[in-house]
Amino acid sequence: MSVVSAIIGTAERVPLPDVVIRAAIQRLCSRTATRLSALGAADDAAFAGRMMLRPVAEHIAAGDARHGEVPASFFAQVLGPNRKYSCCFYKTDATTLQEAEEEALRQTVEHAGLADGQTILELGCGWGSLSLWMARRFRHAKVTAVASSQAQRAHVEEEARRRGLLNLCVVTADMNVFAPEGQFDRIVSVETFEHMMNWRKLMTRVQSWLAPEGRFFMHIFTHRSGSHLFDRANREDRIAQHVFTGGLMPSHHLVRQFGDIFTIEKEWCWSGTHYQRTANDWLANFDRNRDTIEAALRTVYGEETGLWMRRWRWFLLATSGLFGYAGGTEWGVSQYRMKTAE
Repeated sequence: MSVVSAIIGTAERVPLPDVVIRAAIQRLCSRTATRLSALGAADDAAFAGRMMLRPVAEHIAAGDARHGEVPASFFAQVLGPNRKYSCCFYKTDATTLQEAEEEALRQTVEHAGLADGQTILELGCGWGSLSLWMARRFRHAKVTAVASSQAQRAHVEEEARRRGLLNLCVVTADMNVFAPEGQFDRIVSVETFEHMMNWRKLMTRVQSWLAPEGRFFMHIFTHRSGSHLFDRANREDRIAQHVFTGGLMPSHHLVRQFGDIFTIEKEWCWSGTHYQRTANDWLANFDRNRDTIEAALRTVYGEETGLWMRRWRWFLLATSGLFGYAGGTEWGVSQYRMKTAE
């Protein structure tokens, strides 16, 4: 076991100062960045080829047990008012978490080319920040949101009822078999494809769900040059083991391996510092609301609540350290608006 993994393992069992944990994360990021720096298009092609041998989504039951079914009350205490469980966008040093949530949602709507009257499908709606935003802004649009857990669906449906949003329908589905009825003017996906393994199979399905002049918008976190898995079989990969089960870190260019399915119409890149600040704000909320959070997690983790409190806190520190590494130039967020390839 490496020194870094030993530190992280210790941090799960007993509290360690943040400075020690952050130093270990920095060292791990440096090691990973060095390994990925030499990768390029050929490696992306090989990676995409290996992805074709996998199901669309893996370890769904394990992911739900560890993550997706954590009560909504936990995320209410950690996330911002919109419960946006994805990267936010900070325009200035003084931008608050709520303002950053709303700016990220505004940019997503703009970049996806959303408009009133459209039929819109969101793949992986999380706690509903974007779905509710779209339904509220575009009252004559028909929004279908796909949730990965019953807890998420229940929360989004309750919020839609409370706000009188009759144009939002929420479904719970396994992406391995999901097949919506009809076609859509826009399909949007925010930090969902990182949880998917077989992009070719899923993108082929997405293409078939689009109307003839439709567009697919994808928002993913990425590395600047190399793709890699969060390998559950690697006992040293704590994120894969406990938080991000069955996921991957795509490169910024990985999506180009599927150019026979979709053509990129326009793309955008966000510095990793936006995710660093997002995670730091979540961490501040976690520490501020610690007692309430502990009570919420106890309903899921029981006697292991203390362990999972440390794991969640370590996850937030790791997210901050990863995306803040090298001033946000190594890992960041990529957005693409795509149309069906001709």
